[in-house]
Amino acid sequence: MSLSTPISVPTRASFMRRMQWTISDTLVITRRNLIHYRRQPQLIVFSTIQPVMFVLLFAFVFGGAISTPDGDYINFLLPGILVQTVLFGSTQISVGLAEDLSKGMIDRFRSLPMARAAVLAGLTLAGTIRNVFVVFLMIIVGYIIGFRFQDGIVSALLGIGLVVLFGYAFSWIAALIGLMVKNAETAQVAGFIWLFPLVFASGIFVPTQTMPDGLRIFAENQPITAVVNAVRAFTLGGPKSDVWLALAWLTAIWVVFAFLAVRQYRRVSG
Repeated sequence: MSLSTPISVPTRASFMRRMQWTISDTLVITRRNLIHYRRQPQLIVFSTIQPVMFVLLFAFVFGGAISTPDGDYINFLLPGILVQTVLFGSTQISVGLAEDLSKGMIDRFRSLPMARAAVLAGLTLAGTIRNVFVVFLMIIVGYIIGFRFQDGIVSALLGIGLVVLFGYAFSWIAALIGLMVKNAETAQVAGFIWLFPLVFASGIFVPTQTMPDGLRIFAENQPITAVVNAVRAFTLGGPKSDVWLALAWLTAIWVVFAFLAVRQYRRVSG
């Protein structure tokens, strides 16, 4: 009899039980955070008002002065605003996690027979579900002021899916920040301040070709621009050459920062 025979079966069964346990706990934590959104609807309201203001201001105040490849600035702008929306929305994860740490919720979770990874997985999944709602609301606002999908429903859904996945990847960065600062006020600042220059030094609001050489090189080679270009390819039509680059970026961000966030969580709760 092979030595691996009596070991492999229970190991496989144990792995499956562990996975089922983690998924079940993740769904419980996700539900807990969604209930938090329902009980504090202002979190959704204010996370929606800001991107709506960006759309209206840039479309009607700056739109006439900004030249875009197809000449229709709202079609150029909205895909970028969708990406910006999920990125800025990720700061709520930093704040929420820091609040749980300061109020002792993480210690309470530690006392329960639950998978440790479920706390972060449930928090980021709840944030992603919130992003789906906000993204569709932003699309409705865009349609009211003239935005139109130009490459069919399938491409539109793929573009929306890419936006949501990118927001999910960045939510793990937000989780890491929340675990490191451990204070809600500090988490709000730390989660936002580094995103602000990264968002504006990208292709969200203007074509990168209009930027000075040094800034243009940075803007064209950072993940936000890659994802925005890929989303525009899905929503407006055209070559999909940036899609694989965008997928590579969001996969790398998710793998690296999910690992770092889980490791930091174990240190905090260890």
